Amino acid sequence: MTVSHDDSDNAQALVLEQLLRARHSCRGFLPEAVPRAMQLRILELAQRSASWCNAQPWQVHVTEGMATDRLRENLLAPVSETEPGPDFEWPRAYRGVYRQRRFDCAMQLYDSLGIARGDRAASTQQGRENFRFFGAPHVAMITSDASLGVYGAVDCGAFVSSFLLAAGRPGSALIKSHAGCGQPGHCFDTSGGTGCTATARA
Repeated sequence: MTVSHDDSDNAQALVLEQLLRARHSCRGFLPEAVPRAMQLRILELAQRSASWCNAQPWQVHVTEGMATDRLRENLLAPVSETEPGPDFEWPRAYRGVYRQRRFDCAMQLYDSLGIARGDRAASTQQGRENFRFFGAPHVAMITSDASLGVYGAVDCGAFVSSFLLAAGRPGSALIKSHAGCGQPGHCFDTSGGTGCTATARA
C-alpha cells in the first residue's frame, strides 16, 4: 500500500488535532515518578518549539523527590512582606468574556468536587492544592534570562505549549500553573537541591 503526499499530510494533521483535543489540565496526580527517559523524550520534542531569532531562551528545571516536597512547603508558607513578587505584573483585571471563562472553569471544577457555590472554606482549601501541585511528583519550572524581558517570556509560552502536547501520551499528565509566579524566590530556594535536574537544552 502506498500513501500519497496528501494522505500523509492529512494523517499528520489528524494526529495534531487528536493531541489538541485530548489536552486537559490534570488536578489529581499519582505519586509515582515519571521515568527519566520519558522526561528527556518530552523535553527533546518540546525543544523543537519556534523562538524569535532562534534564541531558544527557555531554561527547564525539573524537581523530583525531596526537591518537590520542599517547593510545596515553601509555597504554602506565609508570604513575607519582603517577598519581591512576580517578575511580570499580574493582570490588572479580568473583564467581559475573560472573566466569564475564568468563572465557568472554576464552577466546573467545584461542581466536579462537590463544592457548593459560596462555600469559601472549601474553595480556599481547594485553592491551596495549586501550591501542592495537586500531588504531582515533579514540577517543571520554565525560566528565561532576565535580559530578554517579555520577549523571552513569549518564547517560553510557545515552549510550554509544545511541552504540554509532547507529554500527551499514556502514562503522563500535566497542568500549566502560575502558582509559583508570585514567589519566585521561594521557587529557586529549592532548585539547586538534591533531586532537581537543571537546564534541559538541545
